[in-house]
Amino acid sequence: MKLGILAGEASGDLLGQGLITALQPSYPELNVTGVGGSAMIKAGCHSLYDMERLSVMGFYEPLMRIGELIRMRSGLIKHFMANKPDVFVGIDSPDFNLGLEIKLRKAGIPVIHYVSPSVWAWRQYRIHKIAKAADLVLTLFPFEVDFYQKYDVAARFVGHPLADLIPLDIDKLAARKRLQLDPQVTYVALLPGSRRHELKNMGELFAASAKKCLQQNPAIQFITSAVNAARDAEFKTLCEGLPMHFFAGKSHDVMAASDVVLVTSGTATLETMLFKRPMVIVYRIGNITFQIAKRLITLPFIGLPNLLAKQSLVPEFIQDAATPDAIAHALLDYLDHPEKALALEKAFLDIHQQLRCHANEQAAKAVRYIINKNI
Repeated sequence: MKLGILAGEASGDLLGQGLITALQPSYPELNVTGVGGSAMIKAGCHSLYDMERLSVMGFYEPLMRIGELIRMRSGLIKHFMANKPDVFVGIDSPDFNLGLEIKLRKAGIPVIHYVSPSVWAWRQYRIHKIAKAADLVLTLFPFEVDFYQKYDVAARFVGHPLADLIPLDIDKLAARKRLQLDPQVTYVALLPGSRRHELKNMGELFAASAKKCLQQNPAIQFITSAVNAARDAEFKTLCEGLPMHFFAGKSHDVMAASDVVLVTSGTATLETMLFKRPMVIVYRIGNITFQIAKRLITLPFIGLPNLLAKQSLVPEFIQDAATPDAIAHALLDYLDHPEKALALEKAFLDIHQQLRCHANEQAAKAVRYIINKNI
């Protein structure tokens, strides 16, 4: 079986790895080609381009690399037209994937879009493009299917692979032992993001917020985990002078070992929730991008824990509201009031159980269904 696939960032790379692995028992000779990162490549994907080149965000930033992105998409269309897969799976990255998927579907290639774009939150007009692009949308969250049903777009809730991967009960002391951290120290995790632009927008703010925390509580120490050496070096420079422990590829252990987490809005907020850790969510983007986005977003929250709970469980600081003083106050409030962390743990556990559906197997089942339907 020939599987075409594309993931544009680290979280999609992990979803792709899980899907490929779940398909292999059904298709021992599985041939996987497209774009993926180290996880998908390890699972057997032949990546035609460097996934890092697709990791752009917002409105303005992609324009800076529009020529390169157009060439990449054209190259992928040319490849898949000449080597038609039995099914193409576009994982997240809708601004890049949907245009590619429309071309492939018009050519008779069955298409699955894995991870719903946030059409239920903003730019709802994209639903018409999604309807043209995909035979089936696989959603990670249950409320998303209801939105697609309103527009007669085929969608299936598969759960979230991270909810399957992360245990319901988290052992903080075991995580600290793995990281060789002091079991008695109070640790604040700083997770500014895996993308280059995220670190550019959030890195200095995170470091400044940590320094504010330290001024009020000198006993605090900080931990972080980078996805690669480049991000690690950039953040180390910003955090100079902080009592900071740096790890590589250990984000889950860092979350589990922490007492509270400062995190950029995105998949990492879901992971932090699944690790049952209190968090403060921050989001900053380029000002032009923000001015456009705030006119299009229709939801009261941006953080996944708050969206899933349909209430404000954890504080969010967006754009100009994201100041070191405000962020530090929210972080220290958790440490000063441990009962708040206990209440969050119960709420997070309830959501975790809702999302635990054996997602990789459910996604693989959907791929098999589309293939069999088109034989």
